[in-house]
Amino acid sequence: MHPKFVCLFGIIWYIFCYMSKVIELDSIDKEIISILQSDSTKSIQFIAEQVGLSNNPCWRRIKRLEDEGLIERRVAIINPRVIGLGTTAFVSIKIDQHEGGWLEKFATCVEQIPEIVECHRMAGEVDYLLKIIVRDLEHYDRVYRRMINDIPGLSDVSSTFSMEQLKHRTAIDVASLVS
Repeated sequence: MHPKFVCLFGIIWYIFCYMSKVIELDSIDKEIISILQSDSTKSIQFIAEQVGLSNNPCWRRIKRLEDEGLIERRVAIINPRVIGLGTTAFVSIKIDQHEGGWLEKFATCVEQIPEIVECHRMAGEVDYLLKIIVRDLEHYDRVYRRMINDIPGLSDVSSTFSMEQLKHRTAIDVASLVS
């Protein structure tokens, strides 16, 4: 299949899968989400008091948001620099293969390299964009060598390094969404 058709199909598939799953949020849902995004360890009782509900209706709303896939999981976010991971690389990858079997192998290889914290399939000139967090350039070089050895079909691997993180947010501003 021609790469342009693969790219177009990918965009159409993304729109179909993700845009069709939009759920409606009322002001209470938005408040609950904002609280959970700032601190997911808050108790149901605390959240319920903040949004003006009793415990059971608040719990049911949170459960519905989880069941509908809006809340994927609750995690602790760590500061990588505190554990010695002070270098962030953004790696753009171009490939010379676009077959389904290759994509499965690529996804498996990416999943097995823990330093790769994000992987995005892109539309445009670059096929994939990776975010890699490592200690230093020597550590990055080991990850780079593993990638080029383990992942077949890479035609171009280009790396850029973050000099300073000016903004990092995990929370999505749901309060600004129009209901």
